[in-house]
Amino acid sequence: MNQPPADAQQVSIRRAPKVPVFLLLGALLGLLVALVATAAFPVDPLVGFAATFGYLCVYFIPAGLVLGALVALILDARSRRRARTVTVDHESVRDEGDTPGAN
Repeated sequence: MNQPPADAQQVSIRRAPKVPVFLLLGALLGLLVALVATAAFPVDPLVGFAATFGYLCVYFIPAGLVLGALVALILDARSRRRARTVTVDHESVRDEGDTPGAN
C-alpha cells in the first residue's frame, strides 16, 4: 500500500467563522434595534430622545453581541463537523538570491 513519507502530517482543514466580525455585526444590529425602538414610540419630553436612545442601547447592544456570539459558535460547530483531514508534507525551498550578500 502507498504510505506517506516520514515527515508527512495529518492536518484538519475547515472554514472557521471570524468571531469578531459576528460580534461587530451583532452590536450594530443591537444599535439599529435600539434606534428603531426609540423612534417607534413617543418620546417623553422630560427625558428626551437621546437619553432614551442611550438607555435602550445599554440593553440592546449587549443583546446583539450575545446573539452574534451564538451565531458564530453555531457556525463554528458546524464547520468542525465538516472539517476534512488531509496529509501534508513539509517542504523547505531556499532561493539562493534571497541570501544576504548573494549577487
